[in-house]
Amino acid sequence: MAVIAVGDFSDAQDVVELIKTHFGQKIPDPDPPLIPTIQVPSHDEPRFSCFVESEAAGSAVMISYKMPADELKTVKDYRNLLAESMFLYALNQRFFKIARRNDPPYFSCSAAADVLVRPLKANIMTSSCKRKGTIEALESMLIEVARARLHGFSEREISVVRALLMSEIESAYLERDQIQSTSLRDEYLQHFLHNEPVVGIEYEAQLQKTLLPHISTLEISKCSEKLRTSCSCVIKTIEPQPFAVLDDLKNVVKKVNLLEEEGRISPWDDEHVPEEIVTTKPNMGHVVQELEYSNIGATELILSNGMRICYKRTDFLDDQVIFTGYSYGGLSELPENEYFSCSMGPTIAGEIGVFGYRPSVLMDMLAGKRAEVGTKIGAYMRTFYGDCSPSDLETALQLVYQLFTTNLTPGEEDVKIVMQMAEEAVSAQDRDPYTAFTNRVKELNYGNSYFFRPIRKSDLQKVDPRKACEFFSTCFKDPSTFTIVIVGNIDPTIAMPLILQYLGGIPKPPEPIMHFNRDELKGLPFTFPTSIHREVVWSPMVEAQCLVEEIHFVGFLSKLLETKIMQVLRFKLGQIYSVGVSVFLGGNKPSRIGDVRGDISINFSCDPEISSKLVDIALDEMLRLQEEGPSEQDVSTILEIEQRAHENGLQENYYWLDRILHSYQSRVYSGDVGTSFEIQDEGRSKVRSSLTPSTAQFALKRILPFPCKNKYTVVILMPKASPLQLLKSVIQSARTNYGREAKILAGVTGLAVLAFSLWRRAQNNSRHLLSRAAN
Repeated sequence: MAVIAVGDFSDAQDVVELIKTHFGQKIPDPDPPLIPTIQVPSHDEPRFSCFVESEAAGSAVMISYKMPADELKTVKDYRNLLAESMFLYALNQRFFKIARRNDPPYFSCSAAADVLVRPLKANIMTSSCKRKGTIEALESMLIEVARARLHGFSEREISVVRALLMSEIESAYLERDQIQSTSLRDEYLQHFLHNEPVVGIEYEAQLQKTLLPHISTLEISKCSEKLRTSCSCVIKTIEPQPFAVLDDLKNVVKKVNLLEEEGRISPWDDEHVPEEIVTTKPNMGHVVQELEYSNIGATELILSNGMRICYKRTDFLDDQVIFTGYSYGGLSELPENEYFSCSMGPTIAGEIGVFGYRPSVLMDMLAGKRAEVGTKIGAYMRTFYGDCSPSDLETALQLVYQLFTTNLTPGEEDVKIVMQMAEEAVSAQDRDPYTAFTNRVKELNYGNSYFFRPIRKSDLQKVDPRKACEFFSTCFKDPSTFTIVIVGNIDPTIAMPLILQYLGGIPKPPEPIMHFNRDELKGLPFTFPTSIHREVVWSPMVEAQCLVEEIHFVGFLSKLLETKIMQVLRFKLGQIYSVGVSVFLGGNKPSRIGDVRGDISINFSCDPEISSKLVDIALDEMLRLQEEGPSEQDVSTILEIEQRAHENGLQENYYWLDRILHSYQSRVYSGDVGTSFEIQDEGRSKVRSSLTPSTAQFALKRILPFPCKNKYTVVILMPKASPLQLLKSVIQSARTNYGREAKILAGVTGLAVLAFSLWRRAQNNSRHLLSRAAN
């Protein structure tokens, strides 16, 4: 046994003494049992399995190659591990590019190494593909490995992998003094369990930088020898309905092996990769206004094109800069007949390449750089976000510039692939037993609004790809409507010229585009239920499960409800394992006036036979809290949990990014983010200082319907038994007095939802509590 302790100890020796005190007197077994080494027999012939799973999300193929797990004790061991990692990286790059070709054999594919059971590991390749596409996917996967054996990888492919690994180790080295305690703990754990050396990031970075340039392309390509179908290979397919059979899989293996033997697999054909992301540097913008906010430690800039920038310099992580840009106005502004087309815009645009280059090409262009940028179009906002190394800030801002200056034109093949993937996703949802349940919950709680219901196949047939791309391009066109918050290890002397070049250089259109007043945005069309609803939804399921969802409250009180329901249903009654409480306020317009509406959900798994009973018990506990209030200890516990999360957050870039964004998007924001930030901070302090059993009780009455049993929604999902299962159930119940086995055979299960609507005006006395909950 070993005891490992890592953390911010005031005195490490005190911890050593504590360990000695509590463990030093333990008497070891004089004759400890040896851990046996179980040999897993290898096999020369591949093994096959065709598995049909009615609830599978889609069709998939998995190929695994079993082999002895490598030891990691010497520099040579490390070099071998590095070469294998480079091989898998290079192979995955090819898989990624194939998945983005016209009419690809699969939607996604990847390879990885995994330890199965000591002393065995496996290289595993997995792919997801279209319905009835498993045979084609399998053939493509096997051919790609054979291609690597016959022709190897190009020097350019390996240089891309080398740059990627170098970038990762450099990032780890830069943040060597900011490593999470859990990472250090795990390193010592591997040392104790598997005798892996503990060398530290400084030595590992030096070792990797020394070895990487000397691992040849030939050495990497040879790793493909371990991925032969004669090397303890297992090939499996998973499909919702039966299509592939064992003979099909065997024939594919024979075909590919013959192609390889005869050398009839051509070399890899690489795409042309441009050198520069931005081919023509934009004209540099300039700062129109600059403000300092000392209470945030941030600087705000208004650029000549109207874009607002707020940046905060931190030293939490040496190799991280994160940012988010947003503008008001989104999908809620569209008429219903355009909604489904435009909601597909980000998906179609992502396949074409939102930054002016196809994803497969951009992947190579970004090799060795740590820069990621993504987009999101919501009901009321358009957002882009990024994460990069300070040394790659220019690359990240170049991607933002490209986002605003690229006009997307959908090609026929691009659209075909996207729509095919979307249809597979919709089919998978139709097979998912929980989809019927969640759809009914949304229908009841939001009045069957088109915005909240999932896309159906009939909706996909109405999608206009050109309109979808036009809408996406329009969403990111006018820089004057965007506010960007940047947090991280920023050196202003280096960052400012880049900000002015690539953000200030985004051209402002002659006429405003999607320039909305946040107070005048169209609201989403939905209505909350006005009475009690309880019903059962039947759906085919495989295993007996029960999940209860209720819609409830906000902030501190949501944590209080989670704690109290857990105490009753688990610790007192022993009927559940865990409970979760979540709040949704996303249906609200970002307007600074009007009502705030939302919902809260409580979910837990339970025995299906008592799902309704447990819903009633949860209701009773919530009503008790409304009528009697929580105890002093309950409130103290919730405050302590929140304070710890707050203290940890103050040392994280993402926490500060969210706080500043919320200050801009707050209802109290009127041009001065410092004042808005201060009001939010004061609001948190006010809630903390005023939160007592009586104020918590009053808030539960004020924000939730009171009594809570007067207005709620319950939906119970039960699995539909097949005729054969029902017959077995009848026979079994005739044999016993209890029928317990019958329930298991029939697969009866329950899923219930208890829902409350939150409906409160944005009054001053409740605004702080609600805004804190939204945070």
